[in-house]
Amino acid sequence: METFSRYIRDPRLNRNSFLGTASATAKIREALRFGNLAVLDVLVTVDLDRLDNLAGTVYGDSRLWWVLAASSDVGWGMQVPPGTLIRIVDLGQVEELIT
Repeated sequence: METFSRYIRDPRLNRNSFLGTASATAKIREALRFGNLAVLDVLVTVDLDRLDNLAGTVYGDSRLWWVLAASSDVGWGMQVPPGTLIRIVDLGQVEELIT
């Protein structure tokens, strides 16, 4: 799967309808709310944890930090306070949601 970025409107995200990240974030949060997106794991942040570093560790691509933010109801800050619960969701399901 190619990495999708929140910084561009990418036609790959929704068959040329240019679904932007704001729409993707809303879809992720709605799917979680209704139990339609699998949470594979939950991490608890510690001092100096950053979403980009966590995304690099769990997804193999730090550019997917915004998926962690969206699935965890975190704002757009890279560094999050210690004790924040970070939901790790299935990227395959995320791709299906937004395509």
